[in-house]
Amino acid sequence: MERQQYLIDTNALIDYLGKRLPDNGMDFMNTIIDAVPNVSVITKIEVLGFNAPDKHYQLLVQFMNDASVLELSNKVVEESINIRKNHKIKLPDAIIAATALVNNLVVISRNVSDFKNIKNLQLIDPHNL
Repeated sequence: MERQQYLIDTNALIDYLGKRLPDNGMDFMNTIIDAVPNVSVITKIEVLGFNAPDKHYQLLVQFMNDASVLELSNKVVEESINIRKNHKIKLPDAIIAATALVNNLVVISRNVSDFKNIKNLQLIDPHNL
């Protein structure tokens, strides 16, 4: 049986790296991070576009270098368009949702309400495990 794979949303990644998750959320995220974590190119842009102090920025760059950054494929673009046509959702969230759907990944996010109406999208809130 294939092990479930996950896509880490920006807010969950920031909460994890800032150690702002409950203990069971940190334990869960540790298992995800210990494998090769998946993030959307949107998360990479959001995280590395943040003005962090140099030592923190280097940690973020190192994380992204170790992660599998899923790029915008034609399938992800088409699914993002479909999601935007059918749901009132911000473009970055639509791309994250589409990336997860196209790649059969579960989204890890604190903001589950942003994604809750998207059919077949699986969500996990690391704050509420």
